[in-house]
Amino acid sequence: MRRLIAVAMDVVLCVVSVWLAFSIRIGAWDLISPAVGMAIAVAVPSWLLAARWCGVYRSIIRFAGGRTMIDLAVACLLLSLPMMTIFMFVGIPHIPRTIGVLQPLLLMLLLALSRIAIRYAIVDVLHVVRQRQGSRVAIYGAGKAGQQLGFAIRHDGNASLVCYLDDDAGLIGHRIDGVPIFGTDEMGELVEDLGIDEILLALPSVPRSRRLEIVEQLQSYSLKVRSLPSLANIMDGQVSIRDLREVQVEELLGRDPVPPDEKLLGEAIASKVVLVSGAGGSIGSELCRQIVARHPRQLILVDHSEFSLYTILTELEEHLGQGSQTEIIPELADISEAAVAARIMDRYRPQTVFHAAAYKHVPLVEANPISGLRNNVFGTYNCCIEAERVGASRFILVSTDKAVRPTNVMGASKRMCELILQARAAEGSDTVFSMVRFGNVLGSSGSVVPRFRTQIAAGGPITLTHREVTRFFMTIPEAAQLVMQAGAMAKGGEVFVLDMGQSIKIFDLACSMIQLSGCTVRSEDNPDGDIAIEEIGLRPGEKMYEELLLGDNPQPTDHSRIMRAQEAKLSWAELSDLLETLDRALADGDAVSAMRVVRHAVPDYVRSTPTNAAILERDVSAVSG
Repeated sequence: MRRLIAVAMDVVLCVVSVWLAFSIRIGAWDLISPAVGMAIAVAVPSWLLAARWCGVYRSIIRFAGGRTMIDLAVACLLLSLPMMTIFMFVGIPHIPRTIGVLQPLLLMLLLALSRIAIRYAIVDVLHVVRQRQGSRVAIYGAGKAGQQLGFAIRHDGNASLVCYLDDDAGLIGHRIDGVPIFGTDEMGELVEDLGIDEILLALPSVPRSRRLEIVEQLQSYSLKVRSLPSLANIMDGQVSIRDLREVQVEELLGRDPVPPDEKLLGEAIASKVVLVSGAGGSIGSELCRQIVARHPRQLILVDHSEFSLYTILTELEEHLGQGSQTEIIPELADISEAAVAARIMDRYRPQTVFHAAAYKHVPLVEANPISGLRNNVFGTYNCCIEAERVGASRFILVSTDKAVRPTNVMGASKRMCELILQARAAEGSDTVFSMVRFGNVLGSSGSVVPRFRTQIAAGGPITLTHREVTRFFMTIPEAAQLVMQAGAMAKGGEVFVLDMGQSIKIFDLACSMIQLSGCTVRSEDNPDGDIAIEEIGLRPGEKMYEELLLGDNPQPTDHSRIMRAQEAKLSWAELSDLLETLDRALADGDAVSAMRVVRHAVPDYVRSTPTNAAILERDVSAVSG
């Protein structure tokens, strides 16, 4: 229907252009005459053919731009060919020869003016309507990204753009397409005077530390805040409303990502056989994504979850497409079984192994210590021993900050995994063993951020274990890059940790997420707030504060943000005896004996809460009874 209306409008303009051409040439307004009729009979069909050939009616008038004008110009040029041939070169009685030139020129002018008028009339009308019924937004950032976002809002959005905000004094007081630019120091007055409902951050190239300052400034106004992604994620300078997203938690960290060293990233991967255990998990799947980008010869995906393995396999195959030199092989297997680990290592003989398979959910492992120890400790032991046996060059363990002075079974089990690798490295193995320790990973399964988002969307309350709990955070891509880089720089037996900056108080994180969603925190000081925060107490095995180092004075490495920990070890002979005892206890279902072995191997392990002890005793009773 829209196309038919556009065609009808252009036919009318074509007729008008003929009348105007005659009027200009003969100096009289002659609407009805045989000569005019003849010119119209030639001009209209010629225009329709030229317009069809140039694709004029494939363009949407409300988005008319430079390309549309070029198409119109080419179509009018084609129109001039039959008009000039018939009226200028052949000649028709009573029709001035110059009609063949004047009519196409006048039609081009009328078409261009009609497109511009319709475009801006529609935009302005829609903008007025949205001012009355839609949300009122301000764009923080009047640069190129902000201007493009403003254009998209005025043409596509369901909101009204009321102003731009910027720190650049040279821009303040000016207008962009009629929209004023104000300084950020006027924020308080503008929110009230203009009725601003939402702030859109158009600052894709601003460092994360500066974004944190801006976000903290906006939190006091109880506005919904959305943001454009980083500059690296915006292609060809095109900004769409669809690119807007909620402010990401990583933007609240105030720490820029660890810059990757591409040489290190590819050193242990390119053209090699690489195996990733726990390939379907949060860290494992990101490792796989980054590994395939560095072109291994084979990538072996090992996981005992069918769904997780299928998900990452499908994603990687779709990403690589046909013709890729990398062969991706899925192995649905439980590597806590020694025979299974041996079979996989014998079949593929990997050169580099990334061991990310583990049970990591603290309360669940606390409630199921036998399963947690079996999976984490002996899954690592089996992979380590078998990888060494088949001659793997490198073996990298994904560890956790919870292994430092652990207060839960999961952390203690991961510390035992580290001890296994350290002991094998001390034996002079040809395999370079290393482990990488980092804090909480944003967006991983079971993490706090998705749970907070769900609770906010439901209207609250947000449930918090304790208002004083702090955690270190990093993104999943950062974690994967750290693992790969540290593994490449390892010499044997090192525990690598990331300089993660300051820890984050979870209570402050919850408050920020509530405020950035456009809501207010309900508290004693603000009983009418939107969303409450409730403390439910520490879960079994949880710490108030996390640590990354057991000892002091970590050593620097070739990477500015990666450190090497100096920590005590056990000999392989002593550790082997402990592992044999642990294996027997787990086989017998004897949780008490198993935990006794763990405390001997990890003397820093101390239960954090009475609840933890109660759960353990419950499990032991169940096994005994």
